[in-house]
Amino acid sequence: MKNKVYNVVSILLGLLLLNGGFSKFFNYMPQPENLSEAIIKDFDALMEISWLMPLIGIAEIVGGILIIIPKTRALGALVIFPVMVGILLTNTLVDTSGLIISLVIWAIFLWILIENKDKYKQLV
Repeated sequence: MKNKVYNVVSILLGLLLLNGGFSKFFNYMPQPENLSEAIIKDFDALMEISWLMPLIGIAEIVGGILIIIPKTRALGALVIFPVMVGILLTNTLVDTSGLIISLVIWAIFLWILIENKDKYKQLV
């Protein structure tokens, strides 16, 4: 049962990452109207570096695909790690309105890391 739940939440996280990545290229998700001034400033700063948002989008797409596939899930977690840190820091330091959602996403992400800890031992 635990394995099934783990696979389902991993697939959901992968799909969420794919959605975020594709949205950076195709702009199909509208921006919320009630964004705080601080978050708008951060997004404007990210947009100043022309290659950064496409890079984040590619990392989300590649990481999402790798997380969906059980054999490559550990690699996908490593690919998406910097993006996940950015999500957590943004929702902790800049605008806390999405903190609960980001903590849930981080809980799933940490579960993936813990389940694959034996694969990471070779890296350390």
